[in-house]
Amino acid sequence: MTIVLYIIIFMYCLAIIVLIYGFTKVNTIEYTGLTPKTKFSIIVPFRNEAENLPILLASLAKLNYPIELFEVILVDDFSEEEFSIPLSYRAQSRDNIQIINNIRVSNSPKKDAIVTAMQIVNTDWIITTDADCVVNTNWLLTLDNYIQLHDVAMIAGAVTYDCGNSFLHHFQQLDLASLQGATIGSFGINKGFMCNGANFAYTKSYFQELNGFEGNDGIASGDDVFLLQKAIAKSTEKVHYLKTQNNIVITKSLNDWKSLFYQRVRWASKTSSYQSTFGKGLGVLVFAGNLGLIVGVGYWVLGVIPFQNIVLLFLLKFLVDTVLIYKANYFLTKTKIQYLILSSLLYPFFSVSVALYSLFGKYEWKGRKF
Repeated sequence: MTIVLYIIIFMYCLAIIVLIYGFTKVNTIEYTGLTPKTKFSIIVPFRNEAENLPILLASLAKLNYPIELFEVILVDDFSEEEFSIPLSYRAQSRDNIQIINNIRVSNSPKKDAIVTAMQIVNTDWIITTDADCVVNTNWLLTLDNYIQLHDVAMIAGAVTYDCGNSFLHHFQQLDLASLQGATIGSFGINKGFMCNGANFAYTKSYFQELNGFEGNDGIASGDDVFLLQKAIAKSTEKVHYLKTQNNIVITKSLNDWKSLFYQRVRWASKTSSYQSTFGKGLGVLVFAGNLGLIVGVGYWVLGVIPFQNIVLLFLLKFLVDTVLIYKANYFLTKTKIQYLILSSLLYPFFSVSVALYSLFGKYEWKGRKF
């Protein structure tokens, strides 16, 4: 049994090392020197976000980009609380915004919201983000400059947390850093399979060419990864990752473990439907690596495996994880890592619980059960 565990951890470590290599292969681009030309439609699906939307709009109002070159479409998914556009936004002559109601036709509210917005989009380039986000001042300018310099139809960008001082917040940040590291690393080895809908851009014409969300609209989430994987399967060269500080979107951390668990279950529930063989394989390997540590601990408790073997297995996994997390976290936040050891001890149990629950359990999202 010990040999099997070592083989699993060795394969896991090898996969993470490949992602670390891929991460270093993606160049950081900060260029913003070209005159803006690209017209954007920013689509924001929302439900019960009266507290968060004014903060997002305040950041959009500060964008370093000509107002005539972008519009904001807020799609209300049957909110149970009233919301109106703040006067402070209107006062800055931001009349390029409208609120529309979502038209539900599938089991995926967010996909429906994006399709609903598509009917009134007046630009070719579309960007999706979330209501609980804050965007960088040069968000659109950096995207525009990259589009002008590259033949591209879809661009994935980075997302990080507005992280507090609690262990829960830092645990989320380290988890997200590992996901962002894997995302960037996969693009670096031309195996991109994951992105985040809070910072995702593509052309309307390419969306239509891919037949939108057709084929996966029965899954509640996945407006980002499924579309990305369809795009890469069709034409890898048209899908890029934009690695830049100017393009990072900041989202809110969750404040309780139950919400975090359900969010990660929602994310994990998409894995079995991945079109990407690499993504599926990596998901299985990550699950096996974390499960292997838990099984190892169980065998140690039963006296089957010596404690030093468990320590060695943990250290092997911990070392490669730390390199990827450190690189990703530094890119995302420029801050030091906190609670790394404690998070690494807890993560295998959290990750395996999420993966198993996502296969059989239900979860809550925006006051609905899926």
